[in-house]
Amino acid sequence: MRAALAMGAALALGLAWGPDWAARLGAFPGHMLRHMLLVVVAAPLIALALPLVRYWAPPVMLATALEFAVVWGFHLPAWHAPAQAGGLALVLEQALFLAAGLAVWTSALPPAPPLAGAGGLLLTSMHMTLLGALLVLAPADLYAEVCGRAPDLGGQQLGGILMLTLATPVYLLAGLALTASALREQVA
Repeated sequence: MRAALAMGAALALGLAWGPDWAARLGAFPGHMLRHMLLVVVAAPLIALALPLVRYWAPPVMLATALEFAVVWGFHLPAWHAPAQAGGLALVLEQALFLAAGLAVWTSALPPAPPLAGAGGLLLTSMHMTLLGALLVLAPADLYAEVCGRAPDLGGQQLGGILMLTLATPVYLLAGLALTASALREQVA
């Protein structure tokens, strides 16, 4: 089982970095898909495949706050522009996304108390939903000017939809599963 999870994590990492998503989807949605592959596919698979890393996890609320700061920070136009341009800034951004995702998932999964883990995952689901909705509902492209490109509101909206359809349900369902686990323990 762990070998299959590790292979899945390796595949997710390869998909995050292998294809030229920007050429296929556009600059912003391609960038967003890379984020999502790292935080909602690769990070939880790594956390499940390597259970020993969970014993060195930070407290779940600290991990959740760190992940919030990374995600929202890199979606501020001033921080987004250098990463969108590529190079070292992109590598740093994506490494921080993976590290923050690993922090959340390793701190939320057992041996963490199920309700603490659920809280971290549900808070993450909520802020990812809010950011995705802001990207979809914004009246203009938030990044065109700082990235020095033509406005692409449709691309920004697609990026927000990717966040809403990938991150929101993964964190929500995992948080609900941990809540159900805690409730079963209370009944038993």
